[in-house]
Amino acid sequence: MNVQLNSVSATRKSLVVTLDASEVAAEHQAVVSEIGKLARLPGFRPGKAPAAMIAKRFAKEIADDFKQKVVGKAYRSALEKEKLDVLNVVNVEEGTIAVGTAATITVTLDVRPEFQVPDYSNLATEIAPTEATDAEVDGVIQGLRNERADFKPADRPAQKSDYVKLAYEGKIDGQPITDLAPDKQLYGKAPQTWEEVEGANDGVIPGLGKHLAGLKAGEKKDIVITFPAEFAAVPALAGRIANYAVEIQEIRERVLPALDAEFFKAQQVDDLASLQSQVRTNLRMQKENQNRAAQRRQVIEQLGVKADFPVPDSLVEAETQGVLRQFIEENMRRGVPQEQFEKDKKELFEGARKSAVNRVKIQLLLAKIAEQEKLEITNDDLNDYIYRESMRSGQKPDKLAKALGADRDQLRSAQQNIIFDKAVDFLVSKATVNIVQPKA
Repeated sequence: MNVQLNSVSATRKSLVVTLDASEVAAEHQAVVSEIGKLARLPGFRPGKAPAAMIAKRFAKEIADDFKQKVVGKAYRSALEKEKLDVLNVVNVEEGTIAVGTAATITVTLDVRPEFQVPDYSNLATEIAPTEATDAEVDGVIQGLRNERADFKPADRPAQKSDYVKLAYEGKIDGQPITDLAPDKQLYGKAPQTWEEVEGANDGVIPGLGKHLAGLKAGEKKDIVITFPAEFAAVPALAGRIANYAVEIQEIRERVLPALDAEFFKAQQVDDLASLQSQVRTNLRMQKENQNRAAQRRQVIEQLGVKADFPVPDSLVEAETQGVLRQFIEENMRRGVPQEQFEKDKKELFEGARKSAVNRVKIQLLLAKIAEQEKLEITNDDLNDYIYRESMRSGQKPDKLAKALGADRDQLRSAQQNIIFDKAVDFLVSKATVNIVQPKA
């Protein structure tokens, strides 16, 4: 057997393996013998039929197994000789595989790049204080009261936090928006809808609620709305200036529940002090989780900046498709039409590939750190992963565990995610921490 290693790039190699005629014949004979041991032919006991008869009767099965065996032998022997750390087999060219002749198999594969892991001890991280302020606690309690608020008719001009029932019809340069966006009629016309006055979140028409204060029931007003330059919900309206004819139909004021025994009971506390304590604890836990997530982002970003090495194309291609799929799914849920993706296809692909290159680089770094630090996956790690995934996907844990056990690729992916997480947690545990007061 002859093995020739060619370097296509720093991470892509080509193995050209040649088996002489005797090696090819030996593999063919081995296949015939294996099938002959199991074959049942009339007049012969199992394993006793003549080889020539077996070869004729099971020609197709022998041919398929024969090719697989020759290719497998070539690949395994080449890896044993060259000691390559293979990440992906990109292509296999079998050439001619036949008894009586030599066989040449060419295997193109991506290998793990050689690189030095940069110093990852004492990476600098910044976190925010975790103690909740009195204003934050009061804000959460106010939000709880808003959730249980009642809305009563008000015979006065609309004020902030009121809800207004109104009708509207919009035009751009005199043309009805219903004509410009026929599949999004609600952006052009509504005979009746509700809008919060100066609310924290926009309704359907961006910024409309900011123009309603001071209006009374029965009043009409023309309101000018400028749509954001990046208005994914209706690209036809992005950056356009619209005129909406608005008629106020009814005003309802928000009436908050009193901080009384009934309200405290609904929050499962005894009194205001207990509610404040509960809210303060919850806010602290939220901030701790936010800090943890921020530290994880920071150490990953610093690690990526410190390292520079080529990454395998096959991993980048697979990751690019994953990034694109996630982006498209998220934006389709937000209402972005399919034609918009086609229009921006080139830019989307370039952005996804850039993100994919960085992700693959980080994954390779984390894998090497995990190896250096001898991080291992325990049964508890796998159980925690199954529990988190079941919560995220809505599947039952036992069903997910069974699926992992039955699918080797899925299990390998889960193990990879676990080890990456453990490596990031390790980096965070070794990082320096600076508490920074949030900007006012």
